[in-house]
Amino acid sequence: MLKMKTGLQRAFLAVIVAVGTLWSMTLVAQDAASLYKAKCAACHGADGKGDTPVGKKLGLRDFSSPEVQKMSDAELTTIIADGKEKMPSYKKSLKPEQIKDLTAYIRDLGSKK
Repeated sequence: MLKMKTGLQRAFLAVIVAVGTLWSMTLVAQDAASLYKAKCAACHGADGKGDTPVGKKLGLRDFSSPEVQKMSDAELTTIIADGKEKMPSYKKSLKPEQIKDLTAYIRDLGSKK
């Protein structure tokens, strides 16, 4: 009886851990989407295509373009943190984890053609 109870406890704990992990991943994705909308979408567009008045004026690349896709995550993170040309730096206003989440979000946008 004790072994069965321990097995059920382990299964219950595994379910709780799995639900917690999925919930936190959803929160991170929502947070990155909110950050992108607040900080990036005005120029880069909601879809990352750069098809906005500002994006067209600045000649922004589509995140799915070969030039952007061949960039490493470290390069994208540096651009978000330090800025590039007319793009402002976000290292003072965003935490490193937020910049990392934005990089992942941009990768996700870039994979959608």
